[in-house]
Amino acid sequence: MNLLLSFAILIHFSTHFYGNCIPDNIQLGTQTTLVVPGLYILGFVGRAFILETSQPVPNFRVGLTVEAVEGKYVCSFDVFLGDFKVWSSSHLSPFFTSEKCVVGLTWDGDLRLTGRDDELGWRTATYGQGIKRLQLSSTGNLVLVDELNMIKWQSFHFPTNVMLWGQRLDVGTMLTSLPTNYSNSYFSFEIHREKLALFLNSGKYKYSYWEFNPEKPQEISFVRLASNGLQIFNDESHKIAQIPSKRLQLLRFLAVENTTGNLGLYYYSTKMTKFEASFRALRNKCDEPNFCAANEICTVSTECSCLEIKGFSGNFCGKSGVEMMEIRGAVSILRDVNKKIINGTRESCADSCIGDCTCVGALFTSGNSECYLYGEVRGVKEGGHGGGGSDGDGHGVSFMVKVLKGGKGLKKWMLVLIVVGDGLLLFICLGGIGFYMLWRKKEANSN
Repeated sequence: MNLLLSFAILIHFSTHFYGNCIPDNIQLGTQTTLVVPGLYILGFVGRAFILETSQPVPNFRVGLTVEAVEGKYVCSFDVFLGDFKVWSSSHLSPFFTSEKCVVGLTWDGDLRLTGRDDELGWRTATYGQGIKRLQLSSTGNLVLVDELNMIKWQSFHFPTNVMLWGQRLDVGTMLTSLPTNYSNSYFSFEIHREKLALFLNSGKYKYSYWEFNPEKPQEISFVRLASNGLQIFNDESHKIAQIPSKRLQLLRFLAVENTTGNLGLYYYSTKMTKFEASFRALRNKCDEPNFCAANEICTVSTECSCLEIKGFSGNFCGKSGVEMMEIRGAVSILRDVNKKIINGTRESCADSCIGDCTCVGALFTSGNSECYLYGEVRGVKEGGHGGGGSDGDGHGVSFMVKVLKGGKGLKKWMLVLIVVGDGLLLFICLGGIGFYMLWRKKEANSN
């Protein structure tokens, strides 16, 4: 009975605040409450929309949310563009609560998220600053303003994994994906002085897997999302480069995908009535850092195959008698700038990994004599034929893993799996092309 009552109250709030009657601002002393179900319901989401902009659909809305996550309920305050979440108070620090979820703008100007027994889960800490109301702008920026309409706090200053049209990000800031299952692994899109880059943050390791550098080396000051692309500016506010959209439709947001780590520019398709990407940084599944698990290789047929390496343990500290083994035709999409060695040789690269007990793999690029050391074998893909692979710019690469002496070599069945799998795919493709050519020739002769 308690469960049914809780669900009914949640539905009441969601339907009561949904529609044209939703205001675009909230005054001091306003409070909204959602009841949290007494029992855990897998997949449950309850929401009360309390702010909405007046622009045509898809417009911006702000809602108080209760969501079932990993056996608990998360209470959050969220901004949506249509049905797509573009900002959340619980993006990096979820607030788990029970019984109730409350958002309120206190009389002294503090926006707060509380739970049972007034437990504090999130706040803007803007008390005593003359705040008069909470507003939702037409650009999706959630702001607290004083009586002179001066902004004292704004959601644009606390980006999540989404950058909205018109939003500006200064150098040193970043977008971060929602950690998968609230683990310590997540993706980040970072604005550096010399480049824009995507990173995989995995525990104590940080690897880049995509970069954008202006053609003429210049220091970056900030980026801004325009209607036709992501614009890059220097210290004099002059545009020095742009990542363009591939479509004529106006862009609505940029996002780092939570599951794949891909970076996309998105527009709203009126034909499909949903958001679609006009640009994606990663075009191949094998270029996604977590497409394959650790100790797996992504084949040219976009399949993940285990790297069953004899003598590989993944933990070499305290062990002696190790050597480096090259995985022929393989490359890694990851780069650890903190463990980068320049002007070296393949042999010195291998020796550097052998001398570091935390190192389990190394990548040497012959074109620029760069060596990268790895603390985990991840992001490996087939990248060439013959002796080594290719880094995509025509440079030869050598990807090596550390093994115990005497355990050298890949298991035969693993090699067969990769070769047979890719060979079968190639055979099917060539056979299909041959069949099509014969059919066209037959049709031409019959006419």
